[in-house]
Amino acid sequence: MISKEQFDKEIELIIANAIREDVGDGDHSSLACIPASANGKAKLLVKDEGIIAGIEFAKKVFTYVDADMKVETLIEDGSKVKYGDIAFYVEGASQSILKAERLVLNAMQRMSAIATKTKVFVDLLEGTSTQILDTRKTTPGIRALEKWAVKIGGGTNHRFALYDMIMLKDNHIDFSGGVAKAINKTKSYLKETDRDLKIIVEARNLQEIQEILDCGGVYRILIDNFNFEDTRKAVALIGDKCLTESSGGINEKTVRHYAECGVDYISSGALTHSVYNMDLSLKAV
Repeated sequence: MISKEQFDKEIELIIANAIREDVGDGDHSSLACIPASANGKAKLLVKDEGIIAGIEFAKKVFTYVDADMKVETLIEDGSKVKYGDIAFYVEGASQSILKAERLVLNAMQRMSAIATKTKVFVDLLEGTSTQILDTRKTTPGIRALEKWAVKIGGGTNHRFALYDMIMLKDNHIDFSGGVAKAINKTKSYLKETDRDLKIIVEARNLQEIQEILDCGGVYRILIDNFNFEDTRKAVALIGDKCLTESSGGINEKTVRHYAECGVDYISSGALTHSVYNMDLSLKAV
């Protein structure tokens, strides 16, 4: 994953762009009927069940919109919530609360859904040594939020983007002329460009796994779309030579079985691309 400084910068960019998109030259609905001097208070009302996420993000949004707004946190990120819970109160200029409202809700609803789904996978893996990973299958422009939500739900972040890790998948291998050529070219590239990036290589069968091991220098092997039996064979073949990761359509029904095959990680795009937003509201009090 990227550094904390890079991650914080991504969050700042998300907030600035979202406010630009939503507010434009002004929230004319509020400007038309609410005096600039009016102060108000609102509560974040939970109308669903699951894991709450995005409270710390909401604080950043409120501060960006108006540094004078104050937030009283009642429930922390990562906590279980139920219908009727109040996550926080925000107090300040009424116009500022309304300007921030939609971004706060849109982000928190999606982040909470992702955290909730991630927690389901984490619970299913309890008692094993396998960690659940996210992927790059995220919503364009808000990847940092979605990966943040995965961490809140107890998951582990995979690489953030194309620039912070080498990941040689089937197309890279085929375009390069094979597994060994792809790996050797990658090693040369990293040396020539003086980059220190970990290498993950996808394997489609046991023969490719052996080719990867013969090349050496690989951080993790992606055991992609293997059945349980072949996954166990792959894990035995790899041993402690590098880390292992299972992927490919793994869901709540199969994740435990793959973990029991002995893999170090399981990656699932479903954590971020197949969720239903948690129902949340920001209500004046």
